[in-house]
Formats: sequence, C-alpha cells, structure tokens
Amino acid sequence: MKKTIITVVGKDTVGIIAKVCTYLAENNINILDISQTIVQDYFNMMMIVDANKAVKPFADTAGELDKLGEEIGVKITCQHEEIFNKMHRI
Repeated sequence: MKKTIITVVGKDTVGIIAKVCTYLAENNINILDISQTIVQDYFNMMMIVDANKAVKPFADTAGELDKLGEEIGVKITCQHEEIFNKMHRI
C-alpha cells in the first residue's frame, strides 16, 4: 500500500473538506483516516490516504492539490508516508 499524508491548513471556509475529498475520489485515492480541527477561525486537517490505485503519478497529484489549495485559500501538502515518518521522528 502506498500511503500518503495530506495536510490542509488555512482560514476556515465552507467546502474545504468537500473539495479535497471530491478530488481524491475522482482520482481513485482512498481515505484511510482523517482528522480535522478548527481553532478559532483556522482550519487544520490531516489525512492518511491509500494512493495505490491512483490514476495519476504522485507528483501530478501533489501539484494539483497544491493548486486546489490556492483556489480555495488553504495550503495543501502531500508527503509519502516514509518521508513524513522520517521528518517527524523524535
């Protein structure tokens, strides 16, 4: 399984989760786990997804999610699970 960590951070607005999840579904990326919080007016979401059956290469997906984030006013980042784990090792 090719797990990917997707984070979404920015000012809260209507439809953030819907737009990100719609993109993932359209690209055959399965959400395994999702957590989201809103602190005052700031939205924060972390998703673990399975990109094993994704219709596009990782770089294309990451770029398109980055562009989607710009369109809806948030920052969306994607990292392979291995890289995320190494970066956040204590």
